[in-house]
Amino acid sequence: MTRLREVLEKHVGPGSAPGAVGLVAGAGGVEMEAVGSTGTDGAAPMRPDSIFRIASMTKPVTAAATMVLVDEGRLALTDPVAEWLPELASPVVVRTPESPVDDVVPAARPITVLDLLTFRAGYGIPADVALPAVDMLFRDLDFDPMRPQRSAAADAWLAALSRIPLLHQPGETWLYHTCSDILGVLIARASGTPLPDFFAERLFEPLGMDDTAFEVPESKRERFTDLCRLSRPDTAADGAEASEAPDAYGGVVTADTPDGQWSSVPAFPSGGGGLVSTAADWHAFARMLLAEGEAGGRRLLSPDSVRQMTTDQLTAAQRAASPLFPEGQGWGFGGSVDVDAAKPWNVPGRYGWVGGSGTSAHLVPSTGTVAILLTQLQLTGPTPPAAMRDFWCYAAGR
Repeated sequence: MTRLREVLEKHVGPGSAPGAVGLVAGAGGVEMEAVGSTGTDGAAPMRPDSIFRIASMTKPVTAAATMVLVDEGRLALTDPVAEWLPELASPVVVRTPESPVDDVVPAARPITVLDLLTFRAGYGIPADVALPAVDMLFRDLDFDPMRPQRSAAADAWLAALSRIPLLHQPGETWLYHTCSDILGVLIARASGTPLPDFFAERLFEPLGMDDTAFEVPESKRERFTDLCRLSRPDTAADGAEASEAPDAYGGVVTADTPDGQWSSVPAFPSGGGGLVSTAADWHAFARMLLAEGEAGGRRLLSPDSVRQMTTDQLTAAQRAASPLFPEGQGWGFGGSVDVDAAKPWNVPGRYGWVGGSGTSAHLVPSTGTVAILLTQLQLTGPTPPAAMRDFWCYAAGR
């Protein structure tokens, strides 16, 4: 038994994730282990090529796709997004974050592409989700990344967003998530190509990411894991009575199955969290970033675009004002960047992100290492669970 397998198996079983796939790559080669099963019934063993909902691990991919358009001159970081997103041409901002949604002032300047990439456009999730403008964001968009088939189409989603005031002036404050979804709409409109097709043509096909998409076709569903979550005593996974979803796995229930929410492309493919993938596929994406944008003798991104993606873009004050951050991290384009060695796994320059479906992926440009953990147990909050922390410690000390 390898040490990696021991680390993974410690966090797999009743009351935890049914299974996990871990990949650690570096100068010593690639180490990959698959443990447990794809669902709580234990019927199918986890495989190295099992497919997972990667949730917010989608965000770095969306940032890279945006930079493809920047490299081609179809977008510039300083461009106001209103040329492609006229719905956001005249945003208003609540007078203070605590103000009611009808107490607004005009935005001091337009929202730019850079604002979206750095999550400083004024839209998004702060630490205090009870603020009136944030409550309106959740209520009016009614978007759940773990239930993509519920969402309105992209144009309707953006129209609804345009009626919600910004929480902060553009460029002022880091706010989580929403900017990646806006970028997905921007990519589709600026390229004239549906987002799933653009991702496939410009990133997935050149990188050999054959299992990464916004849906899982029937031919691949035997490799697709269930999505699980911790149960509450009064509800089941879909809001039904608990008696309708027997809890036989130590407090863990199934929230989505292989023929569920990802069985077809949703009306709104989420640039913030809609992809499925495998450890090997995301590793291919990470290798491209480590190679400064090259893969298989083909250039997908310029070295400068990769450097900007993987460099912290925030001021110290902006980092301090964003308590949703994990320890020791800032933000690049679409992912976090370690700036302090706050924990054993923090290495300055380490880039990547965590998915709310129980996934994480990071790479370290200075050492060429990659660490990917895929589980199917949803997180219960922004603090990384013990399974991730133990895996990150292992990857850092291997």
